[in-house]
Amino acid sequence: MAASGSHVQVKLFTKQSQYSVPDTPFSVPDNAGPKELCSLINGLLKESATFLSSLIDFDFLINGEFLNVSLKSHIQAKNIPAETVIEIEYLEQHPAPQPEDSLIHNDWISCLEGNLQFILSGCYDNTVHLWTTKGESLTIIPGHSAPVKCVSWINLSEDDPVSEFISGSHDQTLLLWKWHRDTNEVDCVCVCRGHAASVDCVSVEKTGRKICSGSWDSLLKLWSTDADANCDVPESEQRPSKKKKTAAPKIQSRVPLLTLSGHTEGISSVSWLDQTTVCSASWDHTIKLWDMEKAEVKSSIQGSKVFLDLSYSPHNHLIVTGSADRHIRLWDHRTSEGAIVKSSFTSHRGWVSGVSWSPNNSNHFISGSYDMLMKLWDMRSPKAPLYNMTGHEDKILAVDWSIPDLLLSGGADNHLKIFQQKELSG
Repeated sequence: MAASGSHVQVKLFTKQSQYSVPDTPFSVPDNAGPKELCSLINGLLKESATFLSSLIDFDFLINGEFLNVSLKSHIQAKNIPAETVIEIEYLEQHPAPQPEDSLIHNDWISCLEGNLQFILSGCYDNTVHLWTTKGESLTIIPGHSAPVKCVSWINLSEDDPVSEFISGSHDQTLLLWKWHRDTNEVDCVCVCRGHAASVDCVSVEKTGRKICSGSWDSLLKLWSTDADANCDVPESEQRPSKKKKTAAPKIQSRVPLLTLSGHTEGISSVSWLDQTTVCSASWDHTIKLWDMEKAEVKSSIQGSKVFLDLSYSPHNHLIVTGSADRHIRLWDHRTSEGAIVKSSFTSHRGWVSGVSWSPNNSNHFISGSYDMLMKLWDMRSPKAPLYNMTGHEDKILAVDWSIPDLLLSGGADNHLKIFQQKELSG
């Protein structure tokens, strides 16, 4: 590292113990940036006889924010006194996600959700698709009479051969399905009726006993997954389940346990925060938190544009949203004073149609947009995404990060893209 010009004192530390260096302050040129700091760390590791098969790329954090400029520029931007010893955390750079597969459908893919080794996808040809994460098509499930707009697993266990999932549609219904993995047969066991417009979003409470749906009719509805809950007389018509199915039982029609009004336009996304709290996003520019036991709004967050999707992280208790103004925003719903928008992320050039938190990393999330790109973000780097993932030839309509090592996107090009990604420790 060059020794000319002004210098600053820095103290380097890491949570990744295999890359630890002495914690004594170093004097480095103030025009040093991430590249120069990376060379310094690798040199120190080499001097300490740490075995490295190759040079390691590192990212650098100052007060929880990624360093993307020179130290001098950062010091000036943050008004840091010249005599300050700057503490810099370094961590191994997140590896680039790798394209794994592309699963072709017959129409637009509006929704998708992974779980264990399986993926559900909903299609504009009125069908639900069931895939393995290796790209094998297990079955195509008819049943809806209009485009499928949302899907979600209710339960899926490696120990139980019978799994359940739910689908919602433009036909104003939700269908509850049982999948027998041993025989690969799928049965529709219940039709949930009550919405007066397209069912655009659905979320299953953690125990799998309750479901919340949101609709273009601006209403939220609460449903039970219990077999005998709120059932009407059996359906007179037979909804097909799987082509080889025989002697189908009567399909019951279910009514909601609860209907909640408060939004003035269609509801685009819904998520359970805990067993009694639901968060919803709407085309009416608001996010609402609902107390499902008291059947009332707990709080309402006013935005400036249409909300197209939201995702809640149980790890950091933050909500990330995608909007029609091309921005992604990070919200802290627990804040009662001051700005509850913690950060804004601006990189997409079209509507942000989907967002999804990492299931096991409190800093990472993905977004998908009408600009045909899926992006991987670290919330500590709001100015730029970690990576752009290309491949779609039309707008992205949905993204999902339910499976830790797989990033999923579905689009109007009829393709479900799968990207493999590796989480680093620390």
